[in-house]
Amino acid sequence: MTAVTPPAQQQSSERTFLGHPRGLATLFNIELWERFSYYGMRAILLYYIVDTTAKGGLGLDQSLGEAVVVTYGAAVYLLSVIGGWLADRVIGAQRSVFLGGVVIMAGHLSLAVPTATTSWLGIALVALGTGLLKPNVSTMVGHLYLERDPRRDSGFTIFYMSINVGAFFSPFVVAFLRGQWGYHAGFAAAAVGMFFALIAYVVGRRSLDPRSAQVPHPLSARDRTRVPLLAGGLIALTAATVLISRAWRGTWFDAVIDAVAILSVLASVSYFVVMFRSSDVTPTERNHLRAYLPLWIGAVFFWMIFEQAASKMAAYAANRTDLDSLGFDFSPEWFQSVNPVTIMVLAPLFGLLWVRRAGRFPSTPMKFALGVTLAGLSFVVLSAAAAAFPGATSPVYVLVGVFVIQTLGELCLSPVGLSATTTLAPKAFASQAMALWFLAPATGQSLAAQIIRAMEGLPDGTFFLTLGLMAVVVGLALAAISPWVHARMRDAEPDHEAVTT
Repeated sequence: MTAVTPPAQQQSSERTFLGHPRGLATLFNIELWERFSYYGMRAILLYYIVDTTAKGGLGLDQSLGEAVVVTYGAAVYLLSVIGGWLADRVIGAQRSVFLGGVVIMAGHLSLAVPTATTSWLGIALVALGTGLLKPNVSTMVGHLYLERDPRRDSGFTIFYMSINVGAFFSPFVVAFLRGQWGYHAGFAAAAVGMFFALIAYVVGRRSLDPRSAQVPHPLSARDRTRVPLLAGGLIALTAATVLISRAWRGTWFDAVIDAVAILSVLASVSYFVVMFRSSDVTPTERNHLRAYLPLWIGAVFFWMIFEQAASKMAAYAANRTDLDSLGFDFSPEWFQSVNPVTIMVLAPLFGLLWVRRAGRFPSTPMKFALGVTLAGLSFVVLSAAAAAFPGATSPVYVLVGVFVIQTLGELCLSPVGLSATTTLAPKAFASQAMALWFLAPATGQSLAAQIIRAMEGLPDGTFFLTLGLMAVVVGLALAAISPWVHARMRDAEPDHEAVTT
């Protein structure tokens, strides 16, 4: 008899894309173009929402516009619950990714039509499509590696670079198109980017691990009868939350902001409860979940700050920054490219560092602690700058420096968090655990939206200092309990003694 090597193991041993399985190249390409479309839209979304209707905008006031943009970002990640559930229980990760891409492209095309109705429809479609696509692409990256393959963190870091290649170019393209032909031309470019993503996916999906096409936890006959009831209950809960908040708040916008916040928290808590109580989760996997919980909470506070790039920081770029301070006209959209270009420069170095330091300091929880603390410090710095430079006098280098500090934190937390999620997730909840990871930015951004509305009228520096100190405290607390966390996840970490070079 001849032994047959499982496909996942075969791919994990191949070195055809920067020393990694060749399927990583396929996922790299689709994520690059999907992020081009997403970040291209995000670079101008706040300006479009708060600009006057005479100039082609939607005419919302500044504070409400900032809260709406943050809530949109939260909704994108909240809807990843649907994408994770569909992949795990109904259609598998590969089909969910393709369907999500089609919906995203339809959303950008709707945004390209110059009416308020199609704009709000387009925003909703992009949020839904990203929820279908985002958690499952990352899960498929995890499928390319054996459970204890020491290349996992490095592979996720390379994958993370694809996000930033697309995110780097899109603000320049969209800013140029907006300047020449208006907001809707920029949104149309995002649709073109998503079209390229779908082509790259269809062409290269044969290189993916076969598990990505499977439904890991399919619905039983009994479960299928319950789905319509559960869907109806979820719709009713959402509608009731919006209506109650509408009666209390007085506006539909604030009602939606509250509803997304409530649903983000409820979804997060429900996922943890279901996983901890599921009979499909082994005692060892439950111990891994205990280690994952504080990491997830730390991520909430990191994303609470980091995802302000498209709202409060975009407003600071347009309204508080001297855009001529470098001797030329610096477009406010260009600040959105600082993070991705810094990632592209530093991600290979961080990936190499994590491989060289494997099994030694810093541990995964300590990386999280560093990431959260750096994010908090970035807003402390921005608060000081807001006090030191009144009006639109802040030099360009201030906001650039803040983005760089946040990027250092991101490299400590985000790719490592993706890897930790696929490593610590119970097997029966693979894609849904990745959805839980994306509920961290949903919850963080929902919290930020509430703070934005609560602090309306207060100085920008007060807002930045409040969020910054909150994150620093959480980061220090996570550092203090990191030995406890590390002890409970040690057996799931890569077997570094088995590394082959």
